Amino acid sequence: TAVSDGTVTIPTDKLLTRITPQALNARLADDALTSQVETSINTYVINTGDRLILVDTGAGPLMGDAGGHLPENLRAAGIDPAQIDTVLLTHVHGDHSGGVQRDGKLAFPNATVRVDQRDVDLWLNPARKNEVEESQRHTFAESERSLRPVIDAGKLGTFRAPTQIMPGIEALPAPGHTPGSVIYKVSRGGETLLLWGDIIHVKAVQMPQPQVAIHFDVNQDGAVATREKTLKM
Repeated sequence: TAVSDGTVTIPTDKLLTRITPQALNARLADDALTSQVETSINTYVINTGDRLILVDTGAGPLMGDAGGHLPENLRAAGIDPAQIDTVLLTHVHGDHSGGVQRDGKLAFPNATVRVDQRDVDLWLNPARKNEVEESQRHTFAESERSLRPVIDAGKLGTFRAPTQIMPGIEALPAPGHTPGSVIYKVSRGGETLLLWGDIIHVKAVQMPQPQVAIHFDVNQDGAVATREKTLKM
């Protein structure tokens, strides 16, 4: 079940890379879009019957009124945040991990938060700030703010993809956007669902031209390679 945390409008002409302005405008026009594109901050709930799992947590307080609506939307869907027993993060960027806490208190008090170790090694280590563009360096402070209450509560669990998270859910490595970005492969009854975060930012552009990257990518070459691989899965 997809549950919204909000939406945010991004200036694609300033953020997307490896595409000419003319090609960008043409791709956007194909979907009746302008350069200002409203994008969704989505999360996903998996009910296995005996587990209630949340994939990503939205932005929490980090993006003002644009995000932070996950708790109320979960309740509207009949889900008490305290019922969530596992949170799986696709990566540590603020619009995916920011919702794990509010005012220093755990938003999902009964949940263990799982994330790839490689993202923790980067974003919780300010000494590595020079490894990312200056425009991305705010993520270090945001990650500390978001994850410190989880760490202090002893509720952060890390893994290294590829790995089986639990029966029916596998974490696949998807590096590039961040070093520890993952795709969660959910399998049941012969069917498979892939849940990802930021493999694609602007569908109208990056589906037909997966080589187009974005300034949010820590490693644009890696992000492009992951996107091309994912679209063939």
